[in-house]
Amino acid sequence: MANLLKSIPVGEIIAKSKPILEKSLYYAKVELVPPKISDIPAIRNGISNLIRSAKNKRYLQVSVREAWLNTLVSIEVLCWFFVGECIGKRHLIGYDV
Repeated sequence: MANLLKSIPVGEIIAKSKPILEKSLYYAKVELVPPKISDIPAIRNGISNLIRSAKNKRYLQVSVREAWLNTLVSIEVLCWFFVGECIGKRHLIGYDV
């Protein structure tokens, strides 16, 4: 096992992973920031467009591909919610009272 660990080129791994980590950090800084005050009108317009399209039943005109992608995104959000719940309560089942 020690010989196996000695044969791993750590410097090469660090050199190859540095651009990937820099790109990930850039996108994390851009995408994971809270909304600014100047973003609020765009958020309101988006919500009103969503409500308007629901009233006009535009969801009936969605392609199968878009419906499938929307379903997958909804499932992902739901799973992350339950993972957050498990992390928050520090148990898989029930709360530790």
